[in-house]
Amino acid sequence: MSRRVVVTGASCYSPLGNGMEALYDGLFVGRCGVRYMSEWDEVNGLKSRVAGTIDNFDASSISRQYRRTMDRVAQMCAKALEEAIALSGLSSEEIANPKTGISFGSAMGGLDTLYDTASLIYKNGGFKNISATAFLRFMSHTVSANLAVMFGVTGRNIPTCSACTASSQAIGVAYEQIKNGAAKIMLCGGGEGLHFVQAGIFDSMGATAVSFNSSPEAASRPFDSKREGLVVSEGAGALVLEEYEHAKKRGANILAELVGYANNCDGSHITLPSKDGMKAVMNEALRQSGVGAAGYINAHATATKQGDIAESEAIFELFGDKAAVSSTKGYTGHMFGGGGAVESIVCILALQKGFLPSNMNLESVDKGCAKLDFILSHREADIKVAVNNNFAFGGINTCLVFSKI
Repeated sequence: MSRRVVVTGASCYSPLGNGMEALYDGLFVGRCGVRYMSEWDEVNGLKSRVAGTIDNFDASSISRQYRRTMDRVAQMCAKALEEAIALSGLSSEEIANPKTGISFGSAMGGLDTLYDTASLIYKNGGFKNISATAFLRFMSHTVSANLAVMFGVTGRNIPTCSACTASSQAIGVAYEQIKNGAAKIMLCGGGEGLHFVQAGIFDSMGATAVSFNSSPEAASRPFDSKREGLVVSEGAGALVLEEYEHAKKRGANILAELVGYANNCDGSHITLPSKDGMKAVMNEALRQSGVGAAGYINAHATATKQGDIAESEAIFELFGDKAAVSSTKGYTGHMFGGGGAVESIVCILALQKGFLPSNMNLESVDKGCAKLDFILSHREADIKVAVNNNFAFGGINTCLVFSKI
């Protein structure tokens, strides 16, 4: 028996602000969370020196009992999940029920701690003064593990670690647990911290924006003819998913329904995007949802040359120019493991508020892109369905379909 899945809680930490309302306000006024990283001035050979940051983040409200084994990425996810649970109205007893599970992901785990630990080992020529909690902070499943302990989850724990699809895959896997009857409630999402290693690695691949160090707010420009590549950023998002009848019975405030999810693999190239893979994953998510057309698509579009073109072609072959399209990475940069969760919240906001955010920095659409209905200025529209795309290295593709209840 297939069960309906609804969203009863959500929150996020992004370069546009903390919480759903701050995210909405940032998009509405056209604020950009990308800045020049003076902290990286001493890093040699770094070409892209801009990033999307979460400033004034305060994790002090997290008990030291839990905080001591958390890197920044887990701390951000913990705060987001705490707020999402509060919005959902779930009690600690309901969270501890074995039919409540958790699924969170990140691309890099605790990169700050990993870098610092490796540097100290190299400096000391061994393991003198290495923290006993270091591994717990940098392990690949540090987010899902730490949050399960902090919130007392005793049901399923399903970490995801698939780069740019980590949190969208976590949400999709959570959806499947409820849909198939393995869980009543799933806490899900993901996040990413920020480190110059990320910028340097993508620099070396020729995938970053390198000409905008003096104008950081113009650096991230999906679909634009002058785009050069992605802008690294940090962020975290959390959703509370719940079986519809369970949510209705307890009188929960339902934010949206998650009606479709698909995940596939290109199976062809580890970095090159595949239009066919993108098209197939969207087609399957829509087939599963049974909703037909989409009113809004939050594109993955990271502002890389090939990725944006391939995604635009895939969208056009499925929808033509009938769906409004934007990538909110122009505002936030690319949050990697946190992007899918935060951008899912953008879709929920679009459904709730009838607000479709524009493509920031889209001044002239690349002629190689398909002729879509790119949102050039904010729109008000009463849409019923919103789609969130995310794609990752390894040819991993995800698509989430949200609708009004």
